[in-house]
Amino acid sequence: MKRKVISTQSSRALQALLPLLSDLTAQISAEHRYQRVLDALRELVPTDAVAILRLEDRVLIPEAAHGLAVDAMARRYPVDSHPRLKAIVEAPGAILFAPDCPYPDPYDGLIGASALPVHDCMGCALRINEKIWGVLTLDALKVGQFSEDDLQTVETFARLAAATVVAAGHFDELMRTLEGERKRAEAYRLAHQGGPQRMIGTSEAFKQLLGEIDLVAPSELTVLITGETGVGKELVARRLHSHSHRADKPMISVNCAALPEHLVESELFGHVKGAFSGAVESRLGKFEMASGGTLFLDEIGELPLSVQAKLLRVLQGGDVQRVGSDRSHVVDIRLLAASNRDLAEEVRTGRFRADLYHRLTVYPLRVPPLRERKEDILLLAGAFAEENQYRMALPPVRFATHAKSALGQYTWPGNVRELEHQIARAVLKAKKRVSGSARKDMLVLLADDFDLPTTARVLETEPTRSSDSVRSMPLDYKAAVDDYKKELLENALMQHRGNITAAAKSLGLDRANLARLAARLGVSVRRV
Repeated sequence: MKRKVISTQSSRALQALLPLLSDLTAQISAEHRYQRVLDALRELVPTDAVAILRLEDRVLIPEAAHGLAVDAMARRYPVDSHPRLKAIVEAPGAILFAPDCPYPDPYDGLIGASALPVHDCMGCALRINEKIWGVLTLDALKVGQFSEDDLQTVETFARLAAATVVAAGHFDELMRTLEGERKRAEAYRLAHQGGPQRMIGTSEAFKQLLGEIDLVAPSELTVLITGETGVGKELVARRLHSHSHRADKPMISVNCAALPEHLVESELFGHVKGAFSGAVESRLGKFEMASGGTLFLDEIGELPLSVQAKLLRVLQGGDVQRVGSDRSHVVDIRLLAASNRDLAEEVRTGRFRADLYHRLTVYPLRVPPLRERKEDILLLAGAFAEENQYRMALPPVRFATHAKSALGQYTWPGNVRELEHQIARAVLKAKKRVSGSARKDMLVLLADDFDLPTTARVLETEPTRSSDSVRSMPLDYKAAVDDYKKELLENALMQHRGNITAAAKSLGLDRANLARLAARLGVSVRRV
């Protein structure tokens, strides 16, 4: 009898897999393919949320899901930090958790718009050639929704699905080489040790940016990365380097805005002993340090005109002459540059050399501001919330519905960096707010936990106001942005009693950048 039941369940699973079989010879994206697998599984087992996660260095990474909140997709789930996921990975087959299981569910508060905890949970590891590639997870808000029959169905489905993946060879990325796995594991390790962040997004503007990066990265073309402050220009530069033929060579980054004017040449081109007062020994410049690899000049628009002329000569001939030396040194670099200024306008006003501008803009790359990629806000917010959760050893951090609404309606003049800082501050405020509450299993961020302007909350609290009336309100965008920047600077300086270095660090700015911005906005930097 048991054999007959299993046979029937296998037949149902095979019927559900039939649409997948027609995909085996089709050229479709991995994301679409994963979604098709989930659609087939949902036909077999009714569920509130189902997801497929890829295992990478003991960390589960969502690849596709149905029923999960948007911000859940950018989160990372370390196996050893989630007992349920660990049990699924280590189980020989599918596993069904009892409704009263004491293990916290990683998706609590992340199923749709609900803040309710998960009541039923099951899952199964996906194995390919005896190696665990990832897991399938199924969750329900209703107690007892899953049965032992569903358990066998999921296990049978997982085996058949994995078999079709291997047989077709369409999931070649699932069978990565050992070296590829090592590189990805190392990248993840560096990210958790304060290394460069990953690029996150699913919006069309973001996908277009990634497409351009991947197109130009393998070339040797000079790239000028433009975009507003906080959009992630350095992340773009790092992706360009990591996808280039120089990826195994160094990438040297220089923040031109942070260099004292009298030391710019020395920093870039190096100097010999005795070249100037304080030059007690010879020193390589950043160009020579980056030889064979990539040199990234951030905020290149801040370079003095005199240095721009010398930089142009280096780019034209590849010869670097150290300060105080008559000898030239040949360097082999790929140059990436970035600026939040309109360099074309800077050329027209005489603040930037036209010949250097044309040398830099061989391939211009514009990074869109966050307001042009609204769909990515909650993804980024979820990733930043997860980082703060682990950094501060907190329970799962979630967003209330009105908090998500407020985040989505704000224009984010400080872009991704501003969002990151807002999340960090909100987590601290929420931690303090709930420190005496009874609920310790989840930290829910409210709209009031964010330091957003009142306009964002007006839009959220007054839905009856027509869009025409909002559009008719007079608004000087540049003045509004400057006012907001001025308020941020004044608050930071007040908090740190006029200490420019500390204030700049709290805002994620360089000291020189903050000083120049304060001077432009008329903010006093007098220490108290």
